[in-house]
Amino acid sequence: MSPPSSSRLTDDQLFHWLRLIRSENVGPRTFRQLVNRFGGAQAALEALPELVARSAQGRKIRIADAEEVWAELDRSKALGIRFVVASDPDYPPLLRQIDSAPPIIALRGSADVLSRPCVAIVGARNASAAGSTFAERLAQGLARENYVVVSGLARGVDYAAHRATIESGAVAVLAGGHARPYPAEHAPLIEKIISKGGAVVSEMPLEWEPRGRDFPRRNRIVSGLSSGVVVVEAARRSGSLITARFAVEQGREVFAVPGSPLDPRAEGTNDLLRQGATLCAGVEDVTRALGAGRPQRDLFGEGVVDDEPLWDEVDLFSLQESGPASGGLVAPPTSNENSPSALAPESGERPEDAQSRILSLLGPSPVTVDELVRIVGLPARDVHAVLLELDLAGRVARHGLNLVSLI
Repeated sequence: MSPPSSSRLTDDQLFHWLRLIRSENVGPRTFRQLVNRFGGAQAALEALPELVARSAQGRKIRIADAEEVWAELDRSKALGIRFVVASDPDYPPLLRQIDSAPPIIALRGSADVLSRPCVAIVGARNASAAGSTFAERLAQGLARENYVVVSGLARGVDYAAHRATIESGAVAVLAGGHARPYPAEHAPLIEKIISKGGAVVSEMPLEWEPRGRDFPRRNRIVSGLSSGVVVVEAARRSGSLITARFAVEQGREVFAVPGSPLDPRAEGTNDLLRQGATLCAGVEDVTRALGAGRPQRDLFGEGVVDDEPLWDEVDLFSLQESGPASGGLVAPPTSNENSPSALAPESGERPEDAQSRILSLLGPSPVTVDELVRIVGLPARDVHAVLLELDLAGRVARHGLNLVSLI
């Protein structure tokens, strides 16, 4: 799905997008649902207080302070950071396809490098000398084949992959904000990546100090930017295996480098090979598999995934804050977006009746929203509106791949 060339946001529109995604407990999926429901981030912000009030026992949402958002915009501009939104032609095309794509990424460096074919190299922070050397040689070889190498700026394998590809254009994804890179000793590496035409990306607020749960969030972006993910060394239950799982869910090719059965750092990669990952002993293993364009094998017993875009019924990337895209499926906003009429189903059915019917069809086993729309017999817009309220109320769970279940 390619966004229209005229879809860059104005400064005011960017402010509303950033304020919505910076609001507490509004993640990428909730952002998408709100914007699809109300036709824009500003309208969603206006409607959010009533939605939260109607879900008093559910998710607690605090709208981001306007002054803090303007301050982040101003300081980011002074630091040479550019915000690239999902409607922007410069937004990475592969990342746009994933279900949990960040609506906004903060970018330092060149946007051009993000549009080139990318391969992620990830692995152990306490990498062996052999693992670091292999990561460097693999990264250099992929660069010679015109691939951009993506990694997460961690110690060990990540650092080796970045260092080897600085001259050819590297991409680093941060777990925290640009003002709080982790680990701090890699700040000089960041500056080298940027000075040589690479890019450093974050979805987090500028001053965000990364916490444990932020690293898996980063990992989905590492894999989302890439056609394939190479795991060089990984212990069982390591973060690199989380990246591999994200890659499978996103329909990417997963490669694993075999290691000694005596080395705990090879247990995870050897497990991946037993589960069907593609063996990587050199550059040609990666280029051959990616060139063949074969479907990703089921490494985790969850079925082959489809990498079609998963952005609900409407094209979020063509929406403008002044209203929905021409010919889109989002109805034009009323003069008072947060009035009760703005929340009423277009089918004419009472909201509580529609909610009751949908709840009766949900259970602990995930079902696709499309299947739910077909069974319940209501317009898709009504079903999404009900699911949004149930989500805010903490009664349903979203699982990716457009799946939903009852909590």
